[in-house]
This record gives sequence, structure tokens and C-alpha cells, in this order.
Amino acid sequence: MKCPFCGHIDDKVIDSRLSKEGDIVRRRRECLKCEGRFTSYERIEEIFPLVVKKDGRREPFDRQKILRGLEKACEKRPIGMEAREALVERIEKKLQELGEKELPSSWIGEQIMLELKGIDEVAYVRFASVYRQFRDIKEFMEEIKGLVVDKKVAKKTSPS
Repeated sequence: MKCPFCGHIDDKVIDSRLSKEGDIVRRRRECLKCEGRFTSYERIEEIFPLVVKKDGRREPFDRQKILRGLEKACEKRPIGMEAREALVERIEKKLQELGEKELPSSWIGEQIMLELKGIDEVAYVRFASVYRQFRDIKEFMEEIKGLVVDKKVAKKTSPS
């Protein structure tokens, strides 16, 4: 694997660990030239459906695109990279389980919002504001009011 520090190709694996789910191998590596240490991840290459955009274009599913959107939504929020990775993995698992060849981008956006709603409401509202393209403050406020109502309903129905 190419060293991210010096570009040298030879390295040695110092440590390997399996993820909790057993589907990812994390490897700590050390460059044999500059002795820089870095981490690599191995995962099975899965076949995901094509994503059908609003304008009808089709493009391959891209987990990095979701992670970039989450990075913006979660900026300055207490949501670590591991939590964001786990969120994307849950969405990927749902995609695999559906077994569809094509899926609308709206399905993915709604899944992300569903996940964020349970993790961090501020990140949820940030993501929703971009995803739903609020036209004005009224639409934004209605989304927030919906969150408050959902929270009150959840409190009333949860066992004390």
C-alpha cells in the first residue's frame, strides 16, 4: 500500500483488527522507508443499486458523498467519525437488503434524516435544511415544530 507520507509502496502490517460486525478489517501499517504509521481499512466490495437523481440521471451509490454531507451537518456537534461511519453502514445494509437495481436519491436522503433525528436534532435540522431545500424561514420553523411535537409524543408514550 502506498505510504500517505512519502509515497513509498512497501510497508508492514503492525496490527489487524476486525470490526464488531466482522465486515471490516482495520490494519495499522508502518512504511518501511520513512517509518510513518497509517491506518487502512478492508471491506468486501458490495454491489449497490444505481441512485436515480431528481433530474432522472443515474449514478453509482457513493458512501463518501453521504459522509461529506454528514460532515457538514455534524460540524461542531458531538458526533464522532465512528458514529457517522456506523450511520452510513446501516444505510448500506438497508440498501443491500432491498435488493433493488435502482433507488431514488430521495430514499437515501430520508434514511439519513431518520438516522440523524435519533442521534442529534441540530444535525438533523441542518441536513434537512439542505436536503429539503427550505424556501423560507416558515418551512424551516415547521420542520422544527415537527421535531418538538415528535419529542412530546415520544415522552407521553415512553414507559416511566
